[in-house]
Amino acid sequence: MSVTSVPSVSLGTTEALIDEVFLFGRVLKEALMSEADGHMPRALTGVLLVLAARGECRQNELATEMCVGQSSLSRQITDLVEFGYVTRHPDPADGRAFRIRVSEDGMAYVKQFRTQRAARMQKLLTGWNETEAATALDSIRHLKETLLDPEHRIVTSSNPIGTQSV
Repeated sequence: MSVTSVPSVSLGTTEALIDEVFLFGRVLKEALMSEADGHMPRALTGVLLVLAARGECRQNELATEMCVGQSSLSRQITDLVEFGYVTRHPDPADGRAFRIRVSEDGMAYVKQFRTQRAARMQKLLTGWNETEAATALDSIRHLKETLLDPEHRIVTSSNPIGTQSV
């Protein structure tokens, strides 16, 4: 028998938080990413950034982490391999599968991109002090960790990572 807990945050606040987080993601993307940042489309840069943070893995593992389909990711990985930013090699544990990782050129691109993005954000935060930025960082991390906590996930068959779709 399960015990239903009483929500500690009101439904109205929860709805507003979802709306603001969704819009925040869009605003952040627009504010920090520019086609002028590099010669690659935004989607490829996003894949490269996630792979660089994650490290070497199977392509299906990256697809799951990014909440995208394998066929879509496969095309993007092929493009990144052609740019020379990602390498593919057979998985020693399963000869039918491949492992992917960011190449040295890819890591140089990631480093340059991240530096440009951080400089842009730093400029946008003019008027903020270190305490305000640290408070925002703590709140965002706390929300992310809450959403990633397996105890709070709602498993659905259409969602590979098991989080509730919005």
